[in-house]
Amino acid sequence: MLPNPVPPSRPVSSHRWILGYLMQEKAVFIPSMLALFFTAILSLAFPWFLKELIGNPTDALHTGVDPTAILAKSNQVVLQLIGVLALQAFVAFWRVQGFTYAGESALNRLRRDLFSHLVRLPMPFFQEQRAGALSNRVAADLGVVRETLLTTVPQAVRQSVILVGGLSFIFIASWKLSLIMLGSVPFVVLAIAFFGRKVRGFSKAAQDSLAEAGTVIEETVQGIADVKSFTNEPFELTRYGSALERFFGVTMRGAKSRAAFLSFIIFALFGTIAFVAWYGARMLAHGDINGTNFVSFILFSIFVGASLGSFPEIISQFQQTAGATERLRELLHTPPERTDGAPDVTLKGALAFENIAFRYPSRPEAQILHALSFQADPGQRIALVGPSGAGKSTVFSLILGFNDPEAGQILFDGQPAAGLSLQALRSQIAIVPQEVLLFGGTIMENIAYGKPGSSLDEIQDAARLANAYDYIVDLPEGFETMVGPRGTKLSGGQRQRIAIARAILADPRILLLDEATSALDSESERLVNEALERLMQGRTSLVIAHRLSTVRHADRILVFSQGRIVESGTHEELLQLNGTYRFLVDTQLV
Repeated sequence: MLPNPVPPSRPVSSHRWILGYLMQEKAVFIPSMLALFFTAILSLAFPWFLKELIGNPTDALHTGVDPTAILAKSNQVVLQLIGVLALQAFVAFWRVQGFTYAGESALNRLRRDLFSHLVRLPMPFFQEQRAGALSNRVAADLGVVRETLLTTVPQAVRQSVILVGGLSFIFIASWKLSLIMLGSVPFVVLAIAFFGRKVRGFSKAAQDSLAEAGTVIEETVQGIADVKSFTNEPFELTRYGSALERFFGVTMRGAKSRAAFLSFIIFALFGTIAFVAWYGARMLAHGDINGTNFVSFILFSIFVGASLGSFPEIISQFQQTAGATERLRELLHTPPERTDGAPDVTLKGALAFENIAFRYPSRPEAQILHALSFQADPGQRIALVGPSGAGKSTVFSLILGFNDPEAGQILFDGQPAAGLSLQALRSQIAIVPQEVLLFGGTIMENIAYGKPGSSLDEIQDAARLANAYDYIVDLPEGFETMVGPRGTKLSGGQRQRIAIARAILADPRILLLDEATSALDSESERLVNEALERLMQGRTSLVIAHRLSTVRHADRILVFSQGRIVESGTHEELLQLNGTYRFLVDTQLV
């Protein structure tokens, strides 16, 4: 569950949202926080003992110097200081480990929540995303959050304790000087409010620009064959350079605001300390403050000044985190796919489209399907043919529930798809695409993707039925051969047969074949067709195909044109019509 106890109408702040993740590790986080408070308080022991070592400089003028007494006192003070430092170091050792554990655990929870939500988002969300932009943006934003959790939060707590403790000691030393020093605080607060808003906006823009630069790299690597084929290396370099320039420009504009903020803080803070030291010297000269209190005030003022001086960077980092978490929360608040509907449905394989109309959300002006109606009985083979852009692949997208029709309804075994669970439907539908994606891993893992948890015997049986077993066992590592982007290069026919083995393992009731043999040589096509024949036995099969060998034996052929079914029948029946199908056959597009 996401840590979002406040309703959407009253959204929590970015920092409280992150704290919600940290508090899920409160058994470690709270003790670590207490340890941090303790070590921060102990750090104030250093100026205290240093004050004791120095003593009152004016004492020597009245009582003389007693070397033995000074040596004994210094030995005692130093031993006490060493003891305090040893205790501080011991506690800090466990505190650092505790903070790291709590921070990394919180980040892992956040990563899991993000990924869990991401994979449940509807297909239109991904269709509108630029390749690689989403992953790069999430990675960049999580990097900022990680830096804040593991470094900035402990630093902020530590410096806050030192600031409060130091102010307490300087008030004890001289309340007059303390009030003069605190006179600069309102100006610092106003500066934080003014510059912080700017830094936050620039941080968000910088993260977007950096993600865009990462996207250029990812797209170039993915399409490196096309880049080299068209000798477009200079073009991609220019594209990447432009993205980096935009990132650099945004970063520098943000740096100006941060630099102005820091400069103001340095001037206001240390100017105040210098003035207070000057004024304190005058008080000492007039006897309004004794030497010990003046030394104490100066030493603790240095600590307070150093603490205040660290806050511009701390606040700047928090502002960057706020900008980063805004994007992450936008992603988490994007509505996921529907989860309602009957979860225990078992399909027989009947499928019907009733007056389906559809247009893609990204192209609302283009009507893709017009009042489309057809029916497939259990175990029937239906072929979808027609020119590119006629709506065939859109039919598959609607069957899988990737998109919803704007009018009409889809029926599975006579039940409207809207009333059935997407998980239940998709678990009984398998697709063999034209372009097969192999995930990074072994051949065995890629086949098992059709049914996670399958035994080796089941995987090998599926490979045999898919005509893939023989070539797999001939590979040096057999089913343990690594494939995917960094693995063994497989031919198109070999990849197709792995996809068929996946589908066999899934044992679907409805099978979708999307031009599964369109890019294969004749021998690979023969092997794939044999495997497809085995796969289609007893299953409702819808086949998008351009080759006559795949289409001619279908129980019914649907001819698509501009989002409509213009002809329907068997191969022989359609040839007799001398219509669109006959034209496609004669021009060898089928």
